[in-house]
Amino acid sequence: MYGASPLHLLTLAFAFALVGYVVYVAGIQTFWNKDVWWQSIAVWFAGAVIAHDLVLFPLYAIADRSLRFGLGRTHRMRVSPLNYVRIPALGTALTFAMFFPGIVQQGSHTYRAATGLTQEPYLGRWLLLSATLFGVSAVAYAIRLASFRRDT
Repeated sequence: MYGASPLHLLTLAFAFALVGYVVYVAGIQTFWNKDVWWQSIAVWFAGAVIAHDLVLFPLYAIADRSLRFGLGRTHRMRVSPLNYVRIPALGTALTFAMFFPGIVQQGSHTYRAATGLTQEPYLGRWLLLSATLFGVSAVAYAIRLASFRRDT
């Protein structure tokens, strides 16, 4: 009935048990109020479902479709540039999501009080990282394209 191997089911059950243990031990003891800890998890989960599944997923699905459509019409090559654009775009988006407060300097007074530093380098470093990701991807695509042309 399950459709996968028993080892897969065992691994999945172990992962859920581990997550449950972490939520119980770490959540109750340190992060949440002991009386309403489950409500914090429910609110976070609902927010993640709404933000990701209803907002972000359609947006990046549309972006990926338009990228595939645009590259498909302009590049009739044997070596597709699609993943050489997707991967650095994903890295850029994920680092932006992780460091968003620092990039937009949200909470700068609290950050300065806690660390003695400013958040000014975040934007420049994120832009440099993004440029590096796309640059390395472009070089990798050029090498792949050159090796493909040499083989044919």
